Amino acid sequence: MGHSPDHHSLPKDARLFRIVAVAEAWSWVGLLAGMYFKYSAVGNPIGVRIMGPVHGLLFVAYLVLAWRVAGARSWPMGRLLWALAAGVPPLATWVFERTALRRGWLTAPQAAPPRR
Repeated sequence: MGHSPDHHSLPKDARLFRIVAVAEAWSWVGLLAGMYFKYSAVGNPIGVRIMGPVHGLLFVAYLVLAWRVAGARSWPMGRLLWALAAGVPPLATWVFERTALRRGWLTAPQAAPPRR
């Protein structure tokens, strides 16, 4: 396992990816709570009306940022697919973000060696 860099030492795109990954994960929790209150507890849809669009926006932002971070760092296709698939199950974006940080996948992209 690699050394986990400090959040502030990461490039801006990686810092934004981390923030959005955690926010997307917690918006899932908010949406699930809203669905519980809409369909079981009290029949009030306000939680879904609020958290549905919030979660949708964060989900799309997460996918775009995952694609961008992966491209900037030349991630293998399997890692990119793992990052994208993490957007589907609740809290999985947070798990992926922690794994990516711990393994050094979010550090600055390496410069290509000069051509001769």
